[in-house]
Amino acid sequence: MTESAAGGSSEVIAGAGPAPRPGERPTLRLRESMPEEPPRYAPEWLELREGADAAARSLDLLDPLRIRLADLPRGAGRSGGIVVHDLGCGTGSMGRWLAPRLDGAQHWVLHDRDPYLLHFAAVASPRAAADGSRVSVETRRGDVARLTPDALAGASLVTASALLDVLTRAEVETLAGACVGAGCPALLTLSVAGRVELTPSDPLDAEITDAFNAHQRRTGMLGPDAVTVACEAFADRGATVEVHPSAWHLGPDEAALTAQWLRGWVGAAVEQRPELREPADRYVRERLAACEAGELHVVVHHSDLLALVRPTDGTPS
Repeated sequence: MTESAAGGSSEVIAGAGPAPRPGERPTLRLRESMPEEPPRYAPEWLELREGADAAARSLDLLDPLRIRLADLPRGAGRSGGIVVHDLGCGTGSMGRWLAPRLDGAQHWVLHDRDPYLLHFAAVASPRAAADGSRVSVETRRGDVARLTPDALAGASLVTASALLDVLTRAEVETLAGACVGAGCPALLTLSVAGRVELTPSDPLDAEITDAFNAHQRRTGMLGPDAVTVACEAFADRGATVEVHPSAWHLGPDEAALTAQWLRGWVGAAVEQRPELREPADRYVRERLAACEAGELHVVVHHSDLLALVRPTDGTPS
């Protein structure tokens, strides 16, 4: 991203907008035979967005999830309760949001390719469920592309946040196959929907949105098509799928997040369409000024998906 597209000299926190460049892979991927790669997502970005993520996730999906979990046999985790595998856990925001909303003992298995993020997630994980039951954690480094039903043996639930849109169709198919093969429901939240609303509006909004969405789809990643592909992948394997909106609503109280998101969003659009650089320079300066003045409101649309799969032990679905 150029300095002008980023809006002055401010740098974009890693993960705040542009999708991986060719050769890069999502956070979850681990190449065991290759040298360590730099983190895909900076902890500062994950921390900055955690509040907006928590406010956006769909509460409407929790009741059907609770009913399903209550009907499942308890897993073999150390807690003796449900076992949750959190894929691409980052700093553990999904666990901090979901574990206190579920009753009963829980054992969370946190997956990520970044050992620093895994350590942070484990240290900052919640220790009690909604009813005060114990929550325990363990960490694993792994690759979603090699996820198998055996890897999910004993799992009660698979979760992920902001993951589907940086996967390929083959990786989503692998994920769905592993969950269905293990009889394990999946709650997959905050996948980009490809729609953004900015108030006040600007004639360049639509062009920036289209260019960003095209950038999201580079190198085979699904971007805004991810939820549709995931719905098909789970439904084709017999799962019942529900999708609910989970938009960020960003106003003056979220100015720091809005500014970082805006720089990354415009920067990715310019990277995809370099001819936008000059108008984007003007656009991002004016947008950042409006943000600083408390005059900019942004809705970034996401979707949450709950896939209820048939348990492998014959429990009714």
